Amino acid sequence: MKSVHGIHHVTAIASDPQRNLAFYAGFLGLRFVKRTVNFDDPQTYHFYFGDEVGAPGSILTFFPWPGARRGRQGTGQVAVTSLAVLPGAISFWIERLVRYGMKFVGPNTRRHGGSDAEHVIEFKDDDGLLLEIVGHEGAEARSAWRGAPGISAEHAIRGLHAVTIWADAGASTERVLVDTLGFRPLREQDGIRRFASGDGGPGTLVDVRSIGGFPAGVSGAGTVHHVAWRVPDDDVQLEVRSQVAAAMLQPTPVIDRDYFHSVYFREPGGVLFELATDSPGFAIDEPVERLGERLMLPSQYERMRTRIEATLPPIHLPAPVSAPNQAMTIDD
Repeated sequence: MKSVHGIHHVTAIASDPQRNLAFYAGFLGLRFVKRTVNFDDPQTYHFYFGDEVGAPGSILTFFPWPGARRGRQGTGQVAVTSLAVLPGAISFWIERLVRYGMKFVGPNTRRHGGSDAEHVIEFKDDDGLLLEIVGHEGAEARSAWRGAPGISAEHAIRGLHAVTIWADAGASTERVLVDTLGFRPLREQDGIRRFASGDGGPGTLVDVRSIGGFPAGVSGAGTVHHVAWRVPDDDVQLEVRSQVAAAMLQPTPVIDRDYFHSVYFREPGGVLFELATDSPGFAIDEPVERLGERLMLPSQYERMRTRIEATLPPIHLPAPVSAPNQAMTIDD
């Protein structure tokens, strides 16, 4: 059986495009690696944030729909997205959260057996998306964007650490992770079952929290639209797709998203999964040093560029912010 290699990206829904850009490129210091449009709705932006090149496993993406109604986390969703940092960076992020006037919980220490400790800060973005910053020694092996003002390489976010699925009953979701995608179970703690692929380090982890009786999630701003799992190339993608089809999960055909090739399917608990290839990457249509500077359109929409650019709201990269009265806020 072919296995996925961990998390490729997480895609969520936002409301205000400029506020989304300010939070993820400004406050969190991720690189804005691509500004494009939703390939299924070209009147809407699709933003990509990550490390210097938007490497698989570093990527957070957003569909920012202006005025989008707030969603609700619940069962059938990826409810929590965890970001990796070095353990020594936790104090920096606490100070940064305080300076920006943002609410947070932590730091708390989670131990997953032996000396494997995670130091965790919980907070939300402006739309209510549940986020964590997780300090873990394994983040040393991950790349970071070194160009964010006020955030040194030793403090920078080093891609995705894990995702947490909330499930009404997690057994069916867990079977797909293990039997179809090749994850392996690691441990159970406080009602959360952890699974890993690859080397089991940051970026390869998924937690399943069974919360039967909890209301189902409602899609909207502040919720995750889907999680994508890494496959190295087209051949492996087709093999994993065959495994998904054999499990009667009705995968889509392969879809060309320009920067990777995608297959989508919904697991029995309701979460939308994607299989995404590592290549060709974000430098296919603009040089690495200019990533994110210009609106990039797929070829089928290029002839509509003038109309699309007139429809999309104007945005600009955030300037460095230091004064407390300029802080971004987190809604309850």
